[in-house]
Amino acid sequence: MKPKRIPWISYLVILIGSVIMIFPFLDMIFSSFKSSSEYAKLEYTLLPETFVFENYKLAFEQLNLSMLFRNSIIRSVCITLLVLLTSSLGGYVLGKLRFPGKKLIFRFVLATMMFPTFLFFIPNYYITVHFPLVGGNNLWGDGGHGGLAASIAGLIVPFAVSGFGIFLMRQFMMNLEDAYIESARIDGAGELRIFFQIVLPMTVPALATLAIFEFIGSWNEFIWALLMNSVNGDLATLPVGIQTLKSHLDPTLTQPLVMAGLVIATIPILVLFLFLQKYYVRGMTNDGLK
Repeated sequence: MKPKRIPWISYLVILIGSVIMIFPFLDMIFSSFKSSSEYAKLEYTLLPETFVFENYKLAFEQLNLSMLFRNSIIRSVCITLLVLLTSSLGGYVLGKLRFPGKKLIFRFVLATMMFPTFLFFIPNYYITVHFPLVGGNNLWGDGGHGGLAASIAGLIVPFAVSGFGIFLMRQFMMNLEDAYIESARIDGAGELRIFFQIVLPMTVPALATLAIFEFIGSWNEFIWALLMNSVNGDLATLPVGIQTLKSHLDPTLTQPLVMAGLVIATIPILVLFLFLQKYYVRGMTNDGLK
């Protein structure tokens, strides 16, 4: 039986879609090399008339990149690792263990995905600032200097658990063969040993996919980082720092400078994706993600 050939129209649709998706990225790169006067012109051109490398020099001079990169990397890496741990544990419990109320708990996890993240910012901010016995707070969460929000933990702790991550890992683990787990139990292995030595190595594609999603989301998150920056100015991340480059009097004057900062902030994400690309593709095509 001859394999089915993909019609040329499918390749054309994919090509058009790819161009549409990559065009904003190319516009960001080329705009970072434009002068402010050229960017302010009404007539749009993708390529700059003359490449201005001064924008990158000014971005490095005006931004405290060492602090911004440090905060962004610590935050994104810690959130990603915590989400991978909590999501894989939650997915294993909800996907492979049997206990009363499991379906109800899973429905509750799904319900958390129906609400936008910013809806929880106010209660999370209140809990973080008034966290007991942290940042100078007393047992009742008063009298301190910002609680958890005074440290890098304020950027990390509210995002340590992801409902989407638990759902993703649970769906992936549902398709794993129970024979491996039952054999390990017969041999006397405990649940933690089964999880770490048997189940976790088989979920690498799903973990890589979730890691990319979480790292990008944490790296680009702005509103919560801005709230924490209002409590402690040393907690600024790259998205918050880049916004300081923008002039509120005339944004077009500094927009090429902002674009240069965005290009710098995009490099770590591209590097991460290149390292995890093969696992990401394998995870997205796995039956557990359908």
